[in-house]
Amino acid sequence: MKKTLTCIVFLVCSIAFTQESDISELKIQGLKRTKESFIRRLVKVKPETAYDSLRIVTDIERLKRLPGIANATYTVIKNADQNYSVSYNIEENFTIIPGLNIATDNNGEFAFRVSLFEFNLLGRNQILGGFYQRDVFDSYGGYWEAPYLFTNKFGFGINYKNLVSQEPVFFENDNTVDYKFDSKSLEVNLLYEFNFHNRAEIGINISNETYDFIQGDLPEGIPTQLNADKIAYRGEYEYNNLKIDYQYVSGYRSLLDFRFVTGGDEFLKNFFIGRNDFEYFKRVGEKGNWANRLRLGYASNDDSPFAPFAVDNQLNIRGAGNTIDRGTASIVLNTEYRHTLYEKGWFVIQSNTFIDTGTWREPGGDLSGLADGSTLRFYPGLGIRFIHKRIFNAVFRLDYGYGIGDKATNGITFGIGQYF
Repeated sequence: MKKTLTCIVFLVCSIAFTQESDISELKIQGLKRTKESFIRRLVKVKPETAYDSLRIVTDIERLKRLPGIANATYTVIKNADQNYSVSYNIEENFTIIPGLNIATDNNGEFAFRVSLFEFNLLGRNQILGGFYQRDVFDSYGGYWEAPYLFTNKFGFGINYKNLVSQEPVFFENDNTVDYKFDSKSLEVNLLYEFNFHNRAEIGINISNETYDFIQGDLPEGIPTQLNADKIAYRGEYEYNNLKIDYQYVSGYRSLLDFRFVTGGDEFLKNFFIGRNDFEYFKRVGEKGNWANRLRLGYASNDDSPFAPFAVDNQLNIRGAGNTIDRGTASIVLNTEYRHTLYEKGWFVIQSNTFIDTGTWREPGGDLSGLADGSTLRFYPGLGIRFIHKRIFNAVFRLDYGYGIGDKATNGITFGIGQYF
């Protein structure tokens, strides 16, 4: 009997001393515009739950990805009752951001885009804004996106765009014909975050597209005007394992975007298009950052001059020019070394040495065309960045790309935000 009682006492004491410590309180400090209720709904650490250091670290990385937050740290204090007081210390971004993208080449082509966005609308990291673009013709658009509108995982987005531009269309024997491209589209998306690393979007895009002939030697059988009412069903999937420390990024990200477009006609046919960006970032010493993006694209291989993938300054090859080629599949590699030249307080100057290279499958061609070198573009270059560490995406970049090979060009690309 005495032996049994001793065992029971020992078991009770063991349970008492091995009981997990709890989080007695969670403080959110440093907020000015961001709503504390939004942060508390988003983070996984809650008061009166078991202490988990990994969950705290994950919360901090999640907060640092938000547009409204420049940086986040945490402190943990163990209380006399063996429970923990946790504090999240937040440094907010300024989030009403103007934007400007400019691109030129040695053929005198010039295009620009200006925008104004609020990235922390209502203190809940919703995005609201619009843009105006001049690329021979005038374009504009507006966006609203609320990633956590319904729950801490489920959100909504909507955008409208009226894009008008002069689009070169390429035929055999280096014959180029210019069309006026006009697209009016409304897109609605549902957003869902599975966990810290994985999120997805599904949506529908309703658009009207027209092509009107402007100039050039139009081949026989190619119309002067095309019109199509289209419906596109789209999806996006992202795996994100990036760690952000102001201007420095490390880790890996994969972003898959695909859509099936219906409602086409003889030349603007129904088609499938998919693209995956693989990004890899690595810190190099104290001041260096190696950044890489491999972009793979594949679309229905229709033998049409209106192919969906384009070689363009702002999209993939800095210095190449404004839409200089088209294809139905592509492989593009952008690699660059970013080095902090000067840093004091909120201000950073960063140099950039890059190589942009890519190859395309001609419409109706074979995939072997991606490897035979006939469409290869190779553009090394230099750039500079001026960075404000406490304004979201306040990276003013200027890059000069110099083409090597046949038909190569060179030119300047200016924009806000890192190129990738």
